Amino acid sequence: MTSQNVIEVVISRNGLPIRLTYKQWSHITENHDYMAGCIDMVLETIAEPDLIVKGWTDELIALKHYPKTVISRKDAVVIYKELKNDGFVITAFLTSSCEKIIKRGILWQKSIS
Repeated sequence: MTSQNVIEVVISRNGLPIRLTYKQWSHITENHDYMAGCIDMVLETIAEPDLIVKGWTDELIALKHYPKTVISRKDAVVIYKELKNDGFVITAFLTSSCEKIIKRGILWQKSIS
């Protein structure tokens, strides 16, 4: 993968660089058009999640609550994969019902201070 295919890289909670590519951003915005202006939200959700949940196989799901988004109060959901030295975003969307996702199993949770 060449660096010009990468929009941005953000560091995950596990300290790995996670890349967001133009291809995946296109996939996200084609499937969830309301996400078009939310690139910073996606990156922030990976870097500073409220929860990290188990994925279906070996991917991770970062969740972060936003009191105000482009469509209303929602939770951002970013599914990404961590490899040995880096990782990549698979998809992202907003939801108002993250209970089914959380039931997969919390791997990490932000401490409430």
